[in-house]
Amino acid sequence: MIRHRSIRRRSLIGSTAAAGLLPAATRAQSFPSKQIRLIVGAAAGGGVDIVARILAQELTKSAGLSILVDNKPGAGGNMATREGLRAPADGYTILMANVGVLAINPYAMKSAGYDPHELAPVCLLVDFSNIVVVHPSVPAKSLAEYVALGKRPEGIDYGTAGLGSAGHLAGELLKARSGARLNHVPFRGGGPAMNDLVGGHVASVIASAPTATSFMRDGRIRALAVTGAKRSPFDPDIPTVAEQGFPGYAATNWYCAAVSSKTPPEIIATLNTILNKALTAPEVREAYGKQGMETLGGTVADAVAHVARETAVWKKVITDAGIQLE
Repeated sequence: MIRHRSIRRRSLIGSTAAAGLLPAATRAQSFPSKQIRLIVGAAAGGGVDIVARILAQELTKSAGLSILVDNKPGAGGNMATREGLRAPADGYTILMANVGVLAINPYAMKSAGYDPHELAPVCLLVDFSNIVVVHPSVPAKSLAEYVALGKRPEGIDYGTAGLGSAGHLAGELLKARSGARLNHVPFRGGGPAMNDLVGGHVASVIASAPTATSFMRDGRIRALAVTGAKRSPFDPDIPTVAEQGFPGYAATNWYCAAVSSKTPPEIIATLNTILNKALTAPEVREAYGKQGMETLGGTVADAVAHVARETAVWKKVITDAGIQLE
């Protein structure tokens, strides 16, 4: 009788363990079955917001998903990151992370409020240069003239999407290389920064391509330089910072979908498939191209490797230039 109970108990334990494996095996099949939230670490109108809304529209149309774009501006994307990490690690909360969140803030700030290893890259989205743009009233038609203005005692102000943003680090790098007094004015996203530039309330902005492009083409602002290593194929007439007296200068921006690293791998893989399908849609590539962005995509491994490479690059830049973001 004792032996019979022991066998039965082991059988029940085995059955329970097997049952415990079923959710992991079936999660990906039933996912997603409810609304997905895309957390954007900037106000509406900025580059990451534009990327998120184009993506959300395609996911709604082609995949039939319910998508909520949730703007959580502040602290250079750190507030949005912390918000995303507080959510359940079930794949239904996706952070629209940028180079600042994944490869800069944790190393350039005393306390970003999160550990980068808490985030798992899912899929690379887009890549683009930032653009140094000025209000038409600013007497600078080239980067050299802009730097000269920055060497006055009062210097020159430049706005960005926020502390730790790609634009901020690009500005700090230019400041270190040029010796100009470039005074950082952080905003709660690229949209508010651009509004103040167009309104003449700030002299210049180092903006993402999607934030600045339409205003450039309307003639409401003037572009002086792109921050990438090469000219943008979407705006080939704008010279790079490097070719205007600062060889080797390069600072690009990119966005990557990320989730909590506690998210099951099969859910991350499913999200990667869903996002890649949306990114291959011709209308999505066209919409991003009109904003000066190159569509990326790729595997989860591609995203992880890209973040690792960029982290190594920017950690060295931060250390060599002595950059410390408050």
